[in-house]
Amino acid sequence: MAPVSDHIFPISDRLKQRDAREKLLNQHGIVLWMTGLSGSGKSTIAQHLEAKLYDAGFKTMVLDGDNVRAGLNADLTFAAEDRKENIRRIAEVAKLFANNGLVTLCSFISPTLAMREQAAGIIGDDFNEIYVAASLDVCEDRDVKGLYKKARSGEIPTFTGVSAPYEEPQNPALRVESGKQSLDECVDALYNFILPRITYTDA
Repeated sequence: MAPVSDHIFPISDRLKQRDAREKLLNQHGIVLWMTGLSGSGKSTIAQHLEAKLYDAGFKTMVLDGDNVRAGLNADLTFAAEDRKENIRRIAEVAKLFANNGLVTLCSFISPTLAMREQAAGIIGDDFNEIYVAASLDVCEDRDVKGLYKKARSGEIPTFTGVSAPYEEPQNPALRVESGKQSLDECVDALYNFILPRITYTDA
């Protein structure tokens, strides 16, 4: 029996190519891949950035770790291979959104360089790695979801930053210091970074 991949033929929509969709939306599609420790502020920043972009008339999509794992990736655990598969699926979805002209904000710990390289390889030129930087002490002091407390007590056996490593980005497209900067400063930095990249031009 031939492998399944031999029977898959991705649809090429010749009537509505990407440039036509972007012209219709009056914006360019892009992916902001926000990585950082749990509690660094990735999701909060993404939500506030989305609101700012919405007010400016841009069409957005936010992909967040908890939301994706509650639905699309509900079958995955936090074992190493499943975390890798989690990122793969998310990257494929983000690529589809960007190809349809949407400003796609991804908020995922994605703790290893290999995971983020995998995402970049799938998404291609639309991929922009954003490092939301905050020290472990700051994130643990916040502990907005109570996860660090559970990790320290052994309830969560493998937790990034405590019992599993986090590999900082080597050359992110942008680094925001969420442990030192205010929320507004982080959002403004991201907005100023993204605005010239999503503002529509025919070129």
